Amino acid sequence: MKSIKYILLLAGGLLSLSSCNDYLDMEPLDQVTPDTYLWAEDDLAAYALKQYSFTTPGVDDGVGIFKGDNATDNQASAGYDTKWIPGQWRVADHYDYDYNDPWYFSAIYNCNYFLETVLPRYEAGTLTGTPENIKHYIGEVYLLRAWAYFDKLQTFGDFPIIEKVLPDEENALVEASKRQPRHLVARFILSDLDHAIGLMSDAPKGGTNRLSKNVAYLIKSRVALYEASWETYHANTVMVPNGPGNPAPKCTYDAQTEIKFFLSECKTAAAVVADQVKLAENLHVWADGSAKMNNPYYAQFADENLSSYPEILFWRDYDASLGIKHSTGYYLRLGGNTGYTRQYVESFLMKNGLPTYADNSGYKGDLTMDNVRADRDERLQLFMLKPGEILTTGQVDFEDKAPLLPNILGQTEKRCVTGYQVRKGLSNSWVRDYSNSVEGCPIFRAVEAYLNYIEASCMESGGNSIDAKAQGYWKQVRERAGLKGDYMITVNATDLSKESDWAVYSAGEQVSPLLFSIRRERRCELIAEGMRMYDLKRWRALDQVKNWQPQGVNLWESKLCDQYVDSKGNSQLVADGTDNSNVSSPSLGTYLHPYEIVNKTTNLLYGKGYNWCEAHYLSPIAVKHFRLTASNPNDLSTSVMYQNPGWSTVADEGPVIK
Repeated sequence: MKSIKYILLLAGGLLSLSSCNDYLDMEPLDQVTPDTYLWAEDDLAAYALKQYSFTTPGVDDGVGIFKGDNATDNQASAGYDTKWIPGQWRVADHYDYDYNDPWYFSAIYNCNYFLETVLPRYEAGTLTGTPENIKHYIGEVYLLRAWAYFDKLQTFGDFPIIEKVLPDEENALVEASKRQPRHLVARFILSDLDHAIGLMSDAPKGGTNRLSKNVAYLIKSRVALYEASWETYHANTVMVPNGPGNPAPKCTYDAQTEIKFFLSECKTAAAVVADQVKLAENLHVWADGSAKMNNPYYAQFADENLSSYPEILFWRDYDASLGIKHSTGYYLRLGGNTGYTRQYVESFLMKNGLPTYADNSGYKGDLTMDNVRADRDERLQLFMLKPGEILTTGQVDFEDKAPLLPNILGQTEKRCVTGYQVRKGLSNSWVRDYSNSVEGCPIFRAVEAYLNYIEASCMESGGNSIDAKAQGYWKQVRERAGLKGDYMITVNATDLSKESDWAVYSAGEQVSPLLFSIRRERRCELIAEGMRMYDLKRWRALDQVKNWQPQGVNLWESKLCDQYVDSKGNSQLVADGTDNSNVSSPSLGTYLHPYEIVNKTTNLLYGKGYNWCEAHYLSPIAVKHFRLTASNPNDLSTSVMYQNPGWSTVADEGPVIK
């Protein structure tokens, strides 16, 4: 009984009142929480702020958020993710620390406690403070509960919907553990966001360092687009309600009704943001190096204070005087154990709007970094570091340049894994001491609303057209990137058979050139912002991934391989497949293969590459939760819960391979 309550619902901290100990050993919350707490505006503000759980860099977090696309076709780190090797990702029996368990309920519990405590006081008019601020902080908690539930939706699909603090009764706790169909979870999230929108301010106290109504609209558009696309592309599979083989009880569900609803909700919410928030200006005055910080489009990712950039709806501030710092700048300068893949770099258009394969006279190939970048989409030029690029002028007593060679041989945590180095987030005053960076961290950008609307509009038409509002949004996004505003230039020149992008496919079938071009736009605009896996899963774009190897720079055909020499002129490259190797062999191709450097039994990607299986679209639930909710703990089939498709309830087992 005690374990059930702990694992299911009460495994979470209330502000700073306790550590992550067994909460059943605590006094009841009404005894821990002072009678005077959560009556005043400042209490509400502090409580809500404590629940913020958005990914931002820490001191020892390498390149911070800009490594978010690692383990996808966009970026690669030195170590590979076992999700790409069917059978290596296995069901956990339990987690040593419950806060590492993705089934963990603390964030939801904390929000429920707040709402259950504060709403009656708000309705009775007994809270003290400015009414608008009080409403805003209540709205924040609705948003935060929605955000916590959105994480669960992406991780598990079906999930229990719990809106209140539950009594300390075993039957009630077990009953509440029953998973609800994913479309109802998504609708619940949108309902919470509607509550948030009705309460929150456009300009809260704290500015864009606090959540706002526009953030709620943006998140609503993201959630709605996610569920619409998931239900569209996973239709008639085990991954949707009532799908063949789905282990959940049958429910009332009409796919077309749900998809239509979510697409409409996405467009409505996205348009609110896109119609009132302008994109950051790209000056288009080309200059590398420190001059990039004079360009608002670039600087909004690397400035210390992001409050002057309207496109940034929400960001985290850092302050060295308070010891609030990170190490992103230091690691970005060196390589940071990441790098863009060759396949990603090739996806960027020429400035005239043509794919590289359709511009025979303009595309200069990839024998040098200058050739790769020449006349390309300005996002590639802005956000990928050029070897030897000037980084800092006027800040130190010398001209600071990036290394003349990609750091493909460096220490793991500092290596540029593919040779194509991330520059996004690197300011012209980067700090040499690794833990002293104070650049702000962008969390939500308005441009996502533009992209969400465009995609939802295209999906509504079955991939065949977009409405006038979407056309206007897309023109703005393209022209900001230095491309021709007419998207049909790209669509008409697109040959899907020549595209290596996984997003050519959904459910194993090619999408329309128009829809693919919208997906390409999203991929290139959100460069290094951690959205790629989210997109690939909702698009069901991973089914066809078989034996795919991430690649990097053209190492062996270009002159680059001749430049890695020691002081005596001897080559520093070792490519014989042994433990001493530091680059892949030219026998594997002219491009660097970061996961085929050492040929040994422990390198499970050598000669195999990335492979996908259907079960990996969702995460397995740890076995412990089935024991705790089973009427007979020795027979897990008596649990009120069911495991996700393709996964078993046997600890340390991999998924059923399909």
